Amino acid sequence: MKALAIGLMSGTSLDGLDICLAKFEKQDIWTFQILKAETLSYSEDWESQLRNSVHLSAEDLLELHSEYGFYLGQRVKEFIHKHQLENIDLIASHGHTVFHQPKRKFTLQIGDGRAIKLETGLPVIYDFRSQDVLMNGNGAPLVPIGDALLFSEYSACLNLGGFSNISLQSGEKRIAFDIAPVNIVLNYLAQKLHKNFDENGELAEKGKINETLLNQLNALDFYHLSPPKSLGIEWCNQHIFPALENIETLDALATFTEHAAQQISLVINKNNIKDILVTGGGAYNTFLIEKIRAKTKAEVIIPEKEIINYKEALIFAFMGVLKMNNEINVLSSATGSSHDHSSGVTV
Repeated sequence: MKALAIGLMSGTSLDGLDICLAKFEKQDIWTFQILKAETLSYSEDWESQLRNSVHLSAEDLLELHSEYGFYLGQRVKEFIHKHQLENIDLIASHGHTVFHQPKRKFTLQIGDGRAIKLETGLPVIYDFRSQDVLMNGNGAPLVPIGDALLFSEYSACLNLGGFSNISLQSGEKRIAFDIAPVNIVLNYLAQKLHKNFDENGELAEKGKINETLLNQLNALDFYHLSPPKSLGIEWCNQHIFPALENIETLDALATFTEHAAQQISLVINKNNIKDILVTGGGAYNTFLIEKIRAKTKAEVIIPEKEIINYKEALIFAFMGVLKMNNEINVLSSATGSSHDHSSGVTV
């Protein structure tokens, strides 16, 4: 079995649209090759629209859902033309998360897949999370199916994006869950200092840890829940951002970096993980990585940039391939849904 697929990923930290073209092949096991990949930064207008989408009226949000779908389709069309690509089997689009409230049975990733198909003329698979939420799952994390089938040589996989999440083998099951916010908070703080993000953790390194804030963060209920569990922007708006309001920004950066490192290390140590593959933008935050290394005995592996930057987009492309073949692409052991299933809307 072979497939050529494009994966699209837009993370909560709004650092751009990841586009990844990969070739997948299955003989005894699945293998992959990233052929072309790039990140397209959002214009100020698009970044603002996506950032503020949570505050829109129902009508305006539906309009943005359509507009963003056409935007995604246009970007893919340009990507295909630029690299003179042919014989693409499908586009798999994660969309951009606006709401994620699985307990209330909904999650919303905007970017209408039908608009992507109208722009590109290619089969599109999108809305990977909703079915899982309707099946009493968290709708997240979804990446563990790719970790299990494409990255099985590692004891665990850690993604440091807007939120940190981990996936690991536990007996016969692949378990996975969100650990703590990372870049969604660190970027917010860095932007107060007129930086897009805290490069290498240099700003955090200048600050002082506020022990009162650190204890307050570590005491939050979420960290004491058993997995599966997932986080969304709503949780940060309720529990994190208000706690940071009256703290000097450098100290808030130092404290939150320490908090994220502590929570991540607790999970690594509790699960006796020997080696862990780290991807996502946070893998470049050397200050955070050094803190994690100092707090755990696990070998912390930082792969080549292609995997750091595009693993999520790669795995959504892979999930599209699995869906196209009616194979399981969501693991209930990771999301908490009633059973494993094949998710995504195909157009």
